[in-house]
Amino acid sequence: MSGQLSELKSAIESLAVGDAISDPNAARRVFADFRARLTRGEIRAAEKIAMPDGQSRWVVNPWVKQGILLGFRLGEIREMSDGSVLSFIDKDTFPARRLTLADRVRLVPGGSSIREGAHVAPSVVCMPPMFINVGAYVDEGTMIDSHALVGSCAQIGKRVHLSAAAQIGGVLEPVNAAPVIIEDDVLVGGNCGVYEGTLVRARAVLGAGTILTRSTPLYDLVRGKVYRATADAPLEVPENAVVVPGSRAVPKVKGKSDDWNLSLYTPVIVKYRDEKTDRGVELEEWLR
Repeated sequence: MSGQLSELKSAIESLAVGDAISDPNAARRVFADFRARLTRGEIRAAEKIAMPDGQSRWVVNPWVKQGILLGFRLGEIREMSDGSVLSFIDKDTFPARRLTLADRVRLVPGGSSIREGAHVAPSVVCMPPMFINVGAYVDEGTMIDSHALVGSCAQIGKRVHLSAAAQIGGVLEPVNAAPVIIEDDVLVGGNCGVYEGTLVRARAVLGAGTILTRSTPLYDLVRGKVYRATADAPLEVPENAVVVPGSRAVPKVKGKSDDWNLSLYTPVIVKYRDEKTDRGVELEEWLR
């Protein structure tokens, strides 16, 4: 971490302690620097770090979440306009971003919104209406389709497709909790929901309607395994996994479960990505 970032981190952590802020104007200047760096992608709520053993893992940066929460503390409710007939009532510390041609982001007309403090890389395509919340990081070549949500601090990799009505949950508190992470080349099908810090590894495919949470066990038919979140780690979808919605019978217990023939929703890995799967997503390149 550079000297400037180290100073910014120390300032944010200091301001985050206690209820009173002695100099709100000075705090706002610190926050303005913080938010600008967040928007440019220079700092992130979580990042992939190379480890001494040659492996890499995702590490949460709690101070970044503290900085976002500081913005909500400092902010005052204001009426804001996007320059057209639309107006918004929100904290003045997190206005809507006004993209320019220099950002090289395709934002198609139709009611979409990106908050300041969200990083959207060049070549991202945004189809209306969609929303990207503060602290989110959306990398190059990703498409965010209609009615899709990228929640606060969610980390979206390169060449990801968030299909129509996909919901990527946000995690601000507790500050040390991992956000939802979608790695490179993942396809998230329509009406999917990925929540509570779930980690979806590179090139995975989530079939339409798949829901993933900390309390959702993921059944792998190919490898004969069951993946679950633990106290120290989120639910993790393996690389190249193709996941679809499924169900499993309710365990037989005394009561009505037998009479009612109940089953529970269960995401299932039915295969791992192959040439046929790749052909099915080739359209993405044309859309970009």
